[in-house]
Amino acid sequence: MGIFEFTLDQYDDAAGLFAHIHHYPYSLWLDSADAKHPDSRYSFVAAFPVETIEGKGVRYVMTSKEGQMCIEDVDPFELVRARMRYWRLDLQGLEGGAPFQGGAAGFFGYDIGRRLEVLPDIAEDDPSMPDMTIGIYDCVYAFDHTKKKGVLYVQAEDAPAAEIRKAHYLKMVEQGAGKATAPMSRNRKAAAFTPQWRSNFDEDGYKALVEKTVDYIRAGDIFQANISQRFDADLPKNFDSFAHYQTLRAVNPAPFASYFNMGNIVIASASPERFLVVDGIAVQTKPIKGTRPRVADNPVLDHLYRNSLENSEKDRSENVMIVDLLRNDLSKVCRPDRVKVSALCALESFARVHHLVSTITGELRYGYDALDLLRACFPGGSITGAPKIRAMEIIETLEPTRRGPYCGSMGYIGFDGNMDTNILIRTLVYHDSGVSFQVGGGIVVDSDPAAEYEETLVKARGLFDSFDAFHNKDAEAA
Repeated sequence: MGIFEFTLDQYDDAAGLFAHIHHYPYSLWLDSADAKHPDSRYSFVAAFPVETIEGKGVRYVMTSKEGQMCIEDVDPFELVRARMRYWRLDLQGLEGGAPFQGGAAGFFGYDIGRRLEVLPDIAEDDPSMPDMTIGIYDCVYAFDHTKKKGVLYVQAEDAPAAEIRKAHYLKMVEQGAGKATAPMSRNRKAAAFTPQWRSNFDEDGYKALVEKTVDYIRAGDIFQANISQRFDADLPKNFDSFAHYQTLRAVNPAPFASYFNMGNIVIASASPERFLVVDGIAVQTKPIKGTRPRVADNPVLDHLYRNSLENSEKDRSENVMIVDLLRNDLSKVCRPDRVKVSALCALESFARVHHLVSTITGELRYGYDALDLLRACFPGGSITGAPKIRAMEIIETLEPTRRGPYCGSMGYIGFDGNMDTNILIRTLVYHDSGVSFQVGGGIVVDSDPAAEYEETLVKARGLFDSFDAFHNKDAEAA
């Protein structure tokens, strides 16, 4: 068994390749759309999985050409590990190649936390929304943005088998290209519309939520909690979510963006936040806390926002709390003497916002791997609060609907043990005939309800604007 690499002359970037196959179920694009960001070196396209793992609550279903198998009352992280071992065992990547050359990829939803901790059952749940959807991929296309080069990695028994697998992959892509042509042209009448967004809170309602959270803090329950509001809109029957994603990634490019077609559900993310990365035994996490709008066309105002964020004691205290939480989470599976804060509250600028980003590094202890790390840190502290479990209990009490993919994680775990995952924020979920997303912020004792409400709108602006830009573009083309 080995890994073989092929250059695909007819597909010279991830965007062009994925455009041909986006309509296939379980096609996934891990898209480093923000070319200027230092963490945006690679993009990956994974398609045609040898197996899918999908589940909710205690029940998970594995589907492959060998058939379908159901299992109940299982740890989802252990299940992914077991299925990866079934398909490949201790496979090492090609030296000098991309960090993901095959393995598991997909999303872990926020509510998998219920399999790790005992939480109240209060918020309304969507029974059609899985807690986890993972594909096991033996073919992965990796595009290196630095070298401007794409490579198809194929897992196979030997070179002849790899050639056969590559030929089958290209055949599927070519067949998909024909099917993708019609949707790409789009029904202009269906696309040229303005969504009518509905929130599960009006402004006063969200402010009241912030005040309730502050009451919990003053009572000594928590130090901080991330509280969100959810926006929903109906979509025309023929709405093309992938065509819209292409507008989203142009309007709001992000280093940890992604597009995942799960068949009846699509997740499209413009996430700026890295959750966990593992390279060998080296570990890194980059929590975000602290936000100001970016004003590209007004340098003076933009500088004022940057300066305000860098000098905000409230935002720094939020960030430091989460850094302490994540140091503790990492120490569950990392060497305690190797867990370090390499950057504290550093300002990073993205397309639409400025953030304070801290960087924490570590080294895995002997006997622990990437899935152990993911389990130990899940869900991410930056989008729960501190202490984490009590914050999650309060979130369940205050937010009327379950989070689903929001504040979960999208990414890959390679056969070789490497991992890279994001936090699913700035993320659209297309389901049935509608779309939804959530935005929130960290609430601390001195939070101002009006300012916290405004921060959620700042975070939502890039998503709102992407629909406006998509509408205007199609109205002009009609």
